[in-house]
Parts: sequence; C-alpha cells; structure tokens
Amino acid sequence: MAENKAIILLGDGMGDRPVPELEGKTSLEAQETPALDQIAAEGVCGMLNPISPGIRVGSDTAHMAILGYDPFAFYTGRGPFEAKGVGIDVQPGDLAFRCNFATVENNVVVDRRAGRIKEGTDKLADAIQQATAGGIDGVEVIFLPSVEHRAALVLRGEGLDHRVTDVDPHHEGVEVPLCEPLPEAADDPNAIRSAQVVNEFVRTAHEALEASPVNEKRRAEGLLLANAALPRGVGTAPHLEPFSEKYGLNGALIVEVDLVKGLGKYLEMAVIDVPGATGGADTDEMAIARAICEAWADYDFILCNIKAPDLGGHDSDVEAKLEAIAKVDRAAAYLLDNLDWDHTVITIAADHCTPITVGDHSGDSIPIAFYGIGVRPDDVSSYGERPCAKGDLGCIRGADIINLLTNYTGTQEKFGA
Repeated sequence: MAENKAIILLGDGMGDRPVPELEGKTSLEAQETPALDQIAAEGVCGMLNPISPGIRVGSDTAHMAILGYDPFAFYTGRGPFEAKGVGIDVQPGDLAFRCNFATVENNVVVDRRAGRIKEGTDKLADAIQQATAGGIDGVEVIFLPSVEHRAALVLRGEGLDHRVTDVDPHHEGVEVPLCEPLPEAADDPNAIRSAQVVNEFVRTAHEALEASPVNEKRRAEGLLLANAALPRGVGTAPHLEPFSEKYGLNGALIVEVDLVKGLGKYLEMAVIDVPGATGGADTDEMAIARAICEAWADYDFILCNIKAPDLGGHDSDVEAKLEAIAKVDRAAAYLLDNLDWDHTVITIAADHCTPITVGDHSGDSIPIAFYGIGVRPDDVSSYGERPCAKGDLGCIRGADIINLLTNYTGTQEKFGA
C-alpha cells in the first residue's frame, strides 16, 4: 500500500460553453463553487482534452484515456463495457450492445430515453428476455437493465460479426433505421446474418414492450412509453492490462453508471457501489463523498464520477446543470474537510464537455485542477473554463493525468538513469 494516495473526482459532462441565459458565462463560471474554487486557488490548473483537441469523446473512451489506456489501441465499442457493468460475462465471439429504452410511434423516435424512465425497467427487461428465450436464428439473447433508460444486450452464437450499424438513430423525430452490415462487410454472410438477428431482436422487443403491464400503467398515467429497445455501440470483448499491473497501484472506482463500472471490471479494479448513488439528478453526492473517504484507507488510487451534470447538459436544462455542479462542489467540500492532505492529491475535472447550448458531448477542452501533496500552486484563483485556461499546466491530455498524479505522490518510477 502506497503512503500517498491519488483521487480523481469527475463531474460528468461538467464542462460547458458560454450560456446566453447566464449572461455569457459557462455553467461552471456562473454557479458558486467555493470548494472547487479553493482547490483551484491552492492548486495548479489547466485545461484537459481527454484524448486530443476537438475530439468528441464518449464517457467510455474518455475514462479509458484518463485511466491511461489509449482508446485508439484498445477500444472495441461501448457495448462490452455496459454489458460487463450489469454483470454479463462477455465472451470471445459475443456481440455486445448498449441499448436505450425509447419511445417510438409509427416507427419514429419520439424520445430516445423514454422520459428518462426510472422505474419498471427490470420488468421491461424480463419481458424482452422471456420473448427471446428461445434465441433468434440459433443465437442466444442476453438482455439486462442498467441505470434509468439504459440496458445491455449480448448476442452469443457461432459466426457473428460486429461490423453492423446502430439501430438507435441518436436523434428524435426520425425513423428507427434497420441494422445493416457496414460497407466493408456488405457482402459478408456473417455480417448480414448478424444484422438480421439484431433487427429481429428489435421487432420482438417492441412487441413485448408494447404488451408490458409497465407500459399499460405508463399509458394510463400519461407518461411516455418505453416501447422500444434500440441497440448501439456494438463491440467485442477487449483485452486490457489490469490497472494494478500497468501502474503498480491498488485502484478502485466509485461511479454511478454501469458503462464505467464495466471498464473498471475489465481493468480488474475494485468497483464500489454506493447506496443512493442513482446516476440521476437525485443522486446522493454526500454518500458518494463518504464512500471515497472510507475507501481512502484501502486503495492507492480512486476515481469517482458524479453523473448529474451530464444530464442537465443533455437536456439543455440550465437550472438542472447548475444544481448538479453544486452537488460536485458539496462532495469536494466534504473531501477537503475529511481527508489527510499531507498524503493525498486530488484531480478535479470532467470526462467531457456537454454544453447546454449543444445538448450533447462536444470536443471542447475542460478545466482541470490538481490539489494536495506535491502540487506547486499557480496564480489561478477560481475553477472554471476561463480561469483555468491561464493555469501553469496549460492544455494536457487524459493520458497525462496518471503521470501527474504519480509524480505528485512519489509513486512513479524514474524514466532513465
């Protein structure tokens, strides 16, 4: 066990662009964040490009990069992480997909998240699993719910090919597309068959969901139906060196979404579940902060992600994003008051930028601050996009974070003589 500890606290999607409703300030600049400001004022700051400037990262590729694994070398798709996160053992040859429960009318997507459905998804998943219990064209179907509208699908059988398109169109107001082989696999029999299996799954799932008592209740209550399961992000099982072997650190994740939990499981890191960490706007940030403090004694390295800011960004909801940023600040304040800072260094950042004016991930850089043991402070006095851009770190990449943390903690091996 290392004497000094490293923590990364990420406000998911917390970065922003100037918001007209906030008089041209970003949400971070507009919200009062005394704890984050203290970390910036007493630490060293800069801007973060999770992979490289301008690349619109997903949460999966961003976390891979921040943990020091090159997504261009190791990423095989989002699906395997989501599936691993919900407890499906993705085997060689399997096709794994991330799915959204969505609202569809006349084959047109009305809401990709079914009103951010929170209840009944376990019963919806059971209905799909029962409807596909016999498999599809000799292919086994494994379907489990994740957090809120999310779910995971694994197809298991001989001769499957991952070179197929998404069924989720990523936009509302458009038709649900058919799954098709990618152009380079257009004539490949395995890719053609794999696409056909996916399309049959989507059709069967729609029928099962339409008949579900969960949707009967939602229909009666005037809520959006969760009557479709739309697969995307297909991938195969990745081969990743365990985190402890790569860095010599005993690492743990405290995260709210199964996607990142799955990545941690592939890296053989401890994944600590926190009651009350819902992955939604109602998450208990203080329970998360307490969990970090409790894990501090047992782990050299802890990465924590609080999901709520990303939701406000995706929904273009100014007040929701401001309140979510306040949650991150309250968690940071608890850590400042309860950890041994003679033996700890923390990184404050986001995994990506989700601007309110965009409603999706962007390739903008993100403010980042390091505070604690070994850190040489700069002249930045507050945490936000414009203040941190003036910091001594300049603009760094996600892959640099582990190097900086292990330098500050003194746990890094010297390169050269």
